[in-house]
Amino acid sequence: MKYITEAGLKKLKEELHQLETFERPSISKQIAEARDKGDLSENAEYDAAKEAQGLLEMRIAKLQDTVANSRIIDESRIDTSKVQLLNKVKIKNLKNKASMTYTLVPESEANLKEGKISISTPIAKGLLGKEVGDQVEIQVPNGLMTFEIVEISI
Repeated sequence: MKYITEAGLKKLKEELHQLETFERPSISKQIAEARDKGDLSENAEYDAAKEAQGLLEMRIAKLQDTVANSRIIDESRIDTSKVQLLNKVKIKNLKNKASMTYTLVPESEANLKEGKISISTPIAKGLLGKEVGDQVEIQVPNGLMTFEIVEISI
């Protein structure tokens, strides 16, 4: 079971539709064209198209599974007294005083450029369940870092 926002599920369904409706027929056409060129044993275009088809089908199957096994999170019931999924959390690095704001999201919606980090990252795991004012030590790839939770919002 995966938890996902309504917007995240819509995005996955759109991608799945795109792959099934446009990408799949396009690859089938490429395979047919390559097959028409004769000897398949030395046909690099055919091999490449078959490999692309395999990767596409794996992606489609993964999306279908995610869509089928996802539960939409009721965003109206999100609490901000403690850090949890879908909270926007402002933290301050106590060593260099730098502040950062992250939104904790399901893995499928993570996007660092947008400040959305997966709930399964070390930082998110370290923040879960904590409150404003708490100091948290989090093991990151370059060592142990201490953060203070400045603000929790939606």
